[in-house]
Amino acid sequence: MLARIAGAAVLTVALALLPDPGVLPLGGVADGLLYYLAVYILIGYDILRKAFLGIRNKRVFDENFLMVVATLGAFALALYERSGDYLEAIAVMLFYQVGEFFQSYAVGKSRRSISALMDIRPDYANIEDGDGSLSRVDPDDVETGSVIVVRPGEKVPIDGVVTEGRSSLNTAALTGESLPREVAVGDEVLSGSVNMTGVLHLRTTKEFGESTVSKILELVEDSASHKSRSEDFITRFARVYTPAVCYAALALALLPPLVRMLALGLDPAWSVWVYRALTFLVISCPCALVVSIPLSFFAGIGGASREGVLVKGANNLETLSKVKTVVLDKTGTLTLGVFEVTAMHDIHDADETDAEKQRRLVELAALAECASSHPISKSLQRAYGQEVDHSRVSDIEELGGLGIRARIDGREVAVGNEKLMESMGLDHCHCHSTGTIVHVACDGVYAGHIVLGDIAKPHAAESVAALHGAGVKRTVMLTGDSRSVAEKVASEMGIDEVYSELLPAGKVGKVEELLASQAKDEKLAFVGDGINDAPVLSIADIGFAMGGVGSDAAIEAADVVLMDDDPLKIAKAIRISRKTLRIVWQNIVMALGIKGACLLLGALGLANMWLAIFADVGVMILAVLNAIRAMYTART
Repeated sequence: MLARIAGAAVLTVALALLPDPGVLPLGGVADGLLYYLAVYILIGYDILRKAFLGIRNKRVFDENFLMVVATLGAFALALYERSGDYLEAIAVMLFYQVGEFFQSYAVGKSRRSISALMDIRPDYANIEDGDGSLSRVDPDDVETGSVIVVRPGEKVPIDGVVTEGRSSLNTAALTGESLPREVAVGDEVLSGSVNMTGVLHLRTTKEFGESTVSKILELVEDSASHKSRSEDFITRFARVYTPAVCYAALALALLPPLVRMLALGLDPAWSVWVYRALTFLVISCPCALVVSIPLSFFAGIGGASREGVLVKGANNLETLSKVKTVVLDKTGTLTLGVFEVTAMHDIHDADETDAEKQRRLVELAALAECASSHPISKSLQRAYGQEVDHSRVSDIEELGGLGIRARIDGREVAVGNEKLMESMGLDHCHCHSTGTIVHVACDGVYAGHIVLGDIAKPHAAESVAALHGAGVKRTVMLTGDSRSVAEKVASEMGIDEVYSELLPAGKVGKVEELLASQAKDEKLAFVGDGINDAPVLSIADIGFAMGGVGSDAAIEAADVVLMDDDPLKIAKAIRISRKTLRIVWQNIVMALGIKGACLLLGALGLANMWLAIFADVGVMILAVLNAIRAMYTART
C-alpha cells in the first residue's frame, strides 16, 4: 500500500507541475482527463471497489461511498466548467489513502502488541524414547503425568513440575517481567515460558488444552470481540450520521439553486452549490470517529497485555475506568498463601515430651489434610517434613468453612477452626496469638492447636496505597481468617474496611451489600485467586484473577487476569483504563468539534476542498496518533 501511495503521489506531483497536459499523447482529451483518471484509479481502486460492493449489498452509506461521490463529482464539475482542474479530486483520494495507511499502521502496531503473545504458543513437545533419543509430538497428544524434556531455547509446551534439571526461565510473555526465574527439582513451571539455560525434565500436570498458554491465547483471541458502550454508540451514530449528511449534501446542491432560479429569478449557479455540496461530503466523512475509538480501546488492551495484565475486551476496560471500590481477598491476593508454623499449643500428656506431643500434633493435621490443595494444608505438610503415607488415611470428609474429618490409623481425627470444635461440643483453647489457628481433635478429645502465619506479598501495602492514588475511594478486604489476623493485616496494609471469618457464601453476600451501597455511576472490582472466589468474581462489576497461582475457575470467571500475581498491577490496570477513556473522549470532542465547524464553513462557501481534506484526513490522522498513545499508558 505504501509503495502504491508513493507512486501515485509522484505522478500527481508530475501532473501538477506539467504546464500543459495537451502535449502528451491523448492529452488534448478534456485537458488530459485520461491521465488524471488513470492516476485516480491507481490511488483509489480499492475504495471504488468497496463502494461498489456496498451498493450491491445494500449497505450504501459509508465512508467509501462518500469519498467516491465527492471525488467523481469533483471530476464531473471540472469537466462541466472546462477548467481542467482535476487535481482536487486526486488530492482528496490521495490524502484519504494516506489517512488509511496511518490507520492500518496504528492498528497493526497495537495488534502486534497483543498478538506478540501468540508467539508463546508451542509448536511441539519433546518425549524421551526408550533409547534416550527425543521425539517431537504435538502438545495436544501429551497426556497428564507424562515426562517431557525442554532444552535451552525451547518454549515450555505444557504446565508441569520439574523432576530433573535446573534452569532459568524467561517468563516475560506471561507476566511482563523481564527478570529470569530460577527453577529446580520440585518447582512448578508454566507453559509459555522460555527455557534459557539447562535441560529440564517436567512431569506434566495438565493437558495442553487446560495449560496456562492455552488459557492466555483464548483470552487474547476473545478480547477483541467484546465492544465497549462507546464503540457501540459510535457504530449506531455512524449508521444515522452518514445517510443524514448524504441527504444534507444533496439538499445543499439542489435547494439553493432552485430557490435562486424559481423564487428569486437569479442565476442558479449550479457549479457553486454542487462544489459546496461535494466539499460538505468530504468534510462529513466519519472516519476519525469510526477508526479512532475502537483503535483507542485496542491500543489500551495491547499496552496492558505487555505489562502482564490481560483485559477481556473493551467493555471491561471501560467498566474498569469507573471503579471506585476495590474488594480484595486476603490469602493468595495480598499474601503469598505460604503459611509458616509460628507456634503450637498442645494438651499436656505425661507420657510424651513436648517435642513428641508437637510432632504428633503436626502429623495428625498433615495426614488429615493430605488430600487438600489449600495453602494451609500444604503448609502443614511442609511442617510435617515427611512423605505422607496415604494408606494410613481413609474416610476423608471436607466440611465447608469448618475443616476436615478423617480416619487416621483407625482413629477419628478432626482438623479445622473453632467453629468445628464447637460443632463437635469440644472444649478448646482460645489462642491469643495472631495467625491462622488450626485446632486438632482425636477420638473426640481436644489435642491442641497450631498457629500459622501467612506472609504478605512484597508489594501488598504499596499496591493499596497505589489504589488510593489512582482514585479508588474505598478498599475492602474479605477473608475467612479470624478477626485478629484480618485486622492486623488490614492495619499493616492501610486497607479501609475488613470483614473476617466469612464462608464463601458470606463473601458473596458482603459483595452484594457493597454493590447496593455504591453510587449509580461507580463500579466495584473484586480481586481473588481461589476456586471459592469464582462466584464473587462473577457478580462484581469487574473481577480480577491472579493468573499465576489462581485457579482455572477464577480465571474463567474474571474480567481481568494479572499474569504475575502482583497486586501492584491492579492500580496500573485502572490507570490504563482511565487514560484510554480520556483519549477516547478527546478524539470524540476533537472530531465532532472540527468537523462541525468545517461543515458550517463549507455550507456557507467559506471552505474549499483543501480545507475539507484537512477536516477529513487531517483530523483522522490526529485522532489515530492520539489513539496510539493508549498503547503506552502503562509506562506513564
